[in-house]
Amino acid sequence: MSQPGATPEPQGQVSDAVRGNWVDHHAPAFARPYLRLSRADRPIGTWLLLLPCWWGLLLAMVGDGQARWFDLWILAGCGIGAFLMRGAGCTWNDITDRDIDGSVARTASRPIPSGQVSAKQALAWAVAQSLVAFCILLTFPPAAIALGVLSLLPVAIYPFAKRFTWWPQVFLGIAFNWGALLAWTAHTGSLGLPAVVLYVSGMAWTLFYDTIYAHQDKEDDALIGVKSTARLFGDAATPKWLARFLVGTVALMGLAVVLAAPRGEILTLVILIGGPWAMGWHMMWQMRKLDVDDNGRLLMLFRSNRDAGLLPVLFFAVALLA
Repeated sequence: MSQPGATPEPQGQVSDAVRGNWVDHHAPAFARPYLRLSRADRPIGTWLLLLPCWWGLLLAMVGDGQARWFDLWILAGCGIGAFLMRGAGCTWNDITDRDIDGSVARTASRPIPSGQVSAKQALAWAVAQSLVAFCILLTFPPAAIALGVLSLLPVAIYPFAKRFTWWPQVFLGIAFNWGALLAWTAHTGSLGLPAVVLYVSGMAWTLFYDTIYAHQDKEDDALIGVKSTARLFGDAATPKWLARFLVGTVALMGLAVVLAAPRGEILTLVILIGGPWAMGWHMMWQMRKLDVDDNGRLLMLFRSNRDAGLLPVLFFAVALLA
C-alpha cells in the first residue's frame, strides 16, 4: 500500500537508478528505454570514463607548458565522447548479458530483460552511439584516432570477461582508463611514458571501485556462476586487496606526475603531487566506511569515486595555472 503523499516510481525505472533522475521524470517516454540502456539515469559511469581523459589532458598540458584553444575542444569532446561510448558500451554489455541480467535481482529491471526493448533495437542503438562518437574522434590528431579505434577491442571483450576469468575488473580497467592515453596523445600528437603510467594507475583505481561495486551481486553471481574479484577475494580479504589497489593507484599516479612535471619547477611538482595524495585520502575514507554486506552503502561508496577522481583534476588544473 502506498504511503500518503508518496510519488510512485516511473514505469520501467531500473532498480539502481538515481532517484529523481531526469530520464525517468523528464525524458520523452519513447526515449526512456534507450537512455536507460545508455545508463543516462546512472551518470557515475560516464564520470569514471571521463576523468582519466581529463587527467591525461591536463598532465600533458602541464608537462609541455602549452595551452591551446584546441585543448578546450579536447576537453569537451572527451566529455561528449565519454557519454556516448559509455552508453554504447553499456548497451553492448546489456545485449551480451541479457540472459544473465534476468537472473540477478539488481539487473532484472534493465530494459532488455524487462522487455522494454529488443536485443535488435538495442544493437541499433549501440551502433548509432558509436558512430556519433567516431565523428567526434575524427576531429582529433591521427595518433589519437588510431588509439580511439583500438579502444573498441577491450570494450567488445569486457562483457565476456566474467565468464572466463576471476579478474573481469582488469578488463574494465583496460577499457575505462583508455582516455588517459587518448587525451594525452590528442594534445601532444604522440603517446608518452607518463600517460602509460597514468593509465595503469587508473586501472588500479578501477580494481578498487569495481570490487566494491561487485560485492552487491556476489550472492546472485555465485548462483549463476559469474566471476568477479569480490567473489575471488571474499568478504574477509577484500579490505586488504582494496588497500593494495589504493597504494598502486597513488604510487603510479605520483610516478606519472614526476615523469610529466617540467624540470626545475618545484611549486608545480608539489601542486601536482597533491592530486594523487588527495585521491588517496578519499579512497582511505571509502575503506573506513566499507561494509561489504550493505548494498546501499556499497553503491554510495562506488558513486563517491566521482569525487575521488575529480581531486586530481582540480590539482592538475591549479598546477597548470601556477
